[in-house]
Amino acid sequence: MLNIKEIRQDFPILNEKMNGKSLIYLDSAATSLKPISVLNALENYNARKSSNVHRGVYRLSQEATELYEGARETVARFINAKTEEIVFTSGATAALNLVASGYGLSNLKQGDEIITCELEHHSSFLPWQNIAELTGAKLIFIPLDKDGKITTDNFKSVLSEKTKVVAINYVSNTMGCIAPIKEICAIAHSVDAVVSIDASQAAPHIPIDVIDLDCDFLSFTGHKMLSATGIGVLYGKYEILNKMKPVSFGGEMIDIVDLSGSSFKDAPYKFEAGTPPIAAAISLKSAIEYLNRIGFNAINEHEIKLRNYAVTGLKKLNGITIYNEKSDIGIINFNVDGVHPHDIATFYDAHGICIRAGHHCAQLLMSWLNQVSTLRASIYLYSTEEEIDRFIEVTNIAKEAFENGFF
Repeated sequence: MLNIKEIRQDFPILNEKMNGKSLIYLDSAATSLKPISVLNALENYNARKSSNVHRGVYRLSQEATELYEGARETVARFINAKTEEIVFTSGATAALNLVASGYGLSNLKQGDEIITCELEHHSSFLPWQNIAELTGAKLIFIPLDKDGKITTDNFKSVLSEKTKVVAINYVSNTMGCIAPIKEICAIAHSVDAVVSIDASQAAPHIPIDVIDLDCDFLSFTGHKMLSATGIGVLYGKYEILNKMKPVSFGGEMIDIVDLSGSSFKDAPYKFEAGTPPIAAAISLKSAIEYLNRIGFNAINEHEIKLRNYAVTGLKKLNGITIYNEKSDIGIINFNVDGVHPHDIATFYDAHGICIRAGHHCAQLLMSWLNQVSTLRASIYLYSTEEEIDRFIEVTNIAKEAFENGFF
């Protein structure tokens, strides 16, 4: 069980006021808050170790390099990978694009098939849509079940000998459901397809073991799991990474540069052109250590308990549609009937509550739901039952206000 009082002391922003109200942050699926330990890690690098990595022979640069490569080692242990299989990027979007451009563009051709689904975040779907257009490959979609989930049976129904890539999420950013990734990887490999996983919503909430999953690529971002923005991770099986060509070129990723041609370092460094996100990578190390100290079982238990409590409260209000009554993490996707989500979100804001409104970078799913946009409340380890009570109370006030024409 989490010590919520102690945890909340680690997040200074929770002491802030918004519109004169105590801040209630229910948008962690977009970006999580940052604990003091992460803020201190950033301050330590920027104030005391601020130097570029890998390039300087002086001590300050060597210390910065040790911190940066220490972050790579921490990430590798976090997902049970080898350090040489961890590529640092500017975010999950960059990581997912690297897979599509670095692997897909070289390995796909006319008539090949790429399996994806309507649950995908745009950063997971659009790179492969682009690769399909460039190569002549065809996008194939896994049918979702009635709850908006991926099932192994539905995956098998679209798999064929033409399948070369499977690009899907581990946890949906709108429905909060965990996909059967381990089973899908095994099935996909039976036809020699490569599997690329978007784990941006998985990494903050559940333990990940890439060896157990046997995925070929896995991408996630740091800012949804307590670290600074501007840091992403691409895991790739080393034998695949090392065969891939780099997609951006510049300093540090080179081996030999010559007038007649150039050669590049082995993975992961050939994918890290230029100055990397040093401070952000160091902050990710601190964030992972913080999450590991608390434990993912305790985090998930806390999230689900609060989510179920919130759903029960929302269902007591008439005129609320919940689109994901079954969820595996603390995401609630809902609408107040007859009111545009942006209007409700503005009402929440006036009461100090941060709620996401829009299509959540998942327009394919919005079409599947037959909605233009929805509200998304996302609960995390620092959320409290008292905050949920206030959230339900304000939802009811907003619903009645709009019903009575006050807005």
